[in-house]
Formats: sequence, structure tokens, C-alpha cells
Amino acid sequence: MKILFLCTGNSCRSQMAEGWTRSLGRDAVEPYSAGLLAKGLDPRAVKVMSEAGVDIASHRSKHVDELRDVVFDVVVTVCDNAWESCPVFPGATRVVHVGFDDPPYLAKDAQSEGEALDHYRRVRDEIRAFVETLPGSVIDEKET
Repeated sequence: MKILFLCTGNSCRSQMAEGWTRSLGRDAVEPYSAGLLAKGLDPRAVKVMSEAGVDIASHRSKHVDELRDVVFDVVVTVCDNAWESCPVFPGATRVVHVGFDDPPYLAKDAQSEGEALDHYRRVRDEIRAFVETLPGSVIDEKET
């Protein structure tokens, strides 16, 4: 099953989801990530994933158009903006929304780097919990 994790900038949440899927050995799933824009990889996302033993430092932020030749079984939007602005995918691609808080937004008013990273860690762990349910959770979701 080819799954695309789609976010606005492909800098944080979608990258974490792809990283977790690869790391946790979800054999039934071939993960990809992309964004409606390509904003570059968020260094804090790289840091907190590394703390959990997942290396996403070699990932690259991609615009969804870069993957136009890949036929996905499921597109998982991981942020509200991607959900609301999701492009049309060909064929029988299902689109499901599993929204997660935006760590950079939450961290913008943090009083310290540690406080900022705590937001990233929480979302990282929530994404891991979701990825652990794959592929069943996206098969059982109602199609949108």
C-alpha cells in the first residue's frame, strides 16, 4: 500500500510520519511525504526524531507535484490546511484526514528551546501512535 503523508510545507509532521513508518517497519506500507509547498526540513523535527532513534536528516522537503507519477492508495492529510486544500489524486486514491497540531506554531511563543522541543516531542509521539495503527486505520476510515 502506497501512502502519501501530505502537509502544508513537508517540513515537520509529514516528515515525521514518513520517518516513523519506515522506522517501525510497516511492511505493508510504502510511505511518502510531500507538501503543498516545499519549505525545507525543520531542524527541530530532525532533532526530536533523532532523540527517538529515527534519522530523518537525509529527508528532503518535496512539493506534491514531484510525486505526480506515483499512484497512491491512500493520501493522509496531517494538517488542516492540507485537508482543506488537498489536490485531486487520480484513480482510486482515498484521502483521509488525521490532523496533528503544528509544532512550529505551538513553539513560536516558547520561553526556552526545551519548551519549544516539548511541543515537537508531543506531536512526534502522537504521530508514532497513529503510524503504529497502519495500514488498518486508513483502510477502515470513511472515504472523503
